[in-house]
Amino acid sequence: MFSNARTSQILLALASQPGERLTVRDIMAVLQDRAFALLIVLLGLPNCLPMPPPIPLVCGLLLGLVAIQIVFGREAPWLPGQLMNRSLARTDVERAVGRAMPAFRRLERFSRPRMTFLDTPVAMRLMGAIILVMALGLLFAPPFVGQIPLGLAVCLVGLGLVERDGLVIIGGLVIGSVGMVLSLGFVYAIVTGLDTFF
Repeated sequence: MFSNARTSQILLALASQPGERLTVRDIMAVLQDRAFALLIVLLGLPNCLPMPPPIPLVCGLLLGLVAIQIVFGREAPWLPGQLMNRSLARTDVERAVGRAMPAFRRLERFSRPRMTFLDTPVAMRLMGAIILVMALGLLFAPPFVGQIPLGLAVCLVGLGLVERDGLVIIGGLVIGSVGMVLSLGFVYAIVTGLDTFF
């Protein structure tokens, strides 16, 4: 159904679902073949702003779970049953979609299917490994602002996967390399400080 749909069309379909509440299971059913990519976007979004612990930690752990499944070639994401049965008010989903829609439509004016060799099964598994590395970077990012480059990178990679746009994916990977350097520098500073202390 959504093999050639734009991000905005998928989100509008999500917001138009019947019922007062939508479970995570319902949402995953709507996302279908884009579920992995949009989960990546959703887990990156909170880290695009200064966030206190443990938000980057939780997002990093869930992103790592998603990335491992991509590496192993799963066709659809697996999430714990308790999480799948959680629900959101449909009005909240509509409000969130309404806020996100302008940004996604601006992206769609620029984005188009390019460098489609990144959309092959082998490339997707490699992408999963790269996303796993960025998820680990989120776990060790400097608090409050250090996770922002990795959050932006994860969002761009996810959006590039949704839109089948290899150029957006590469842009995300470039920003992600900056974020990884910051995380590694933070870890190095802590380890060096501990060595000095002891």
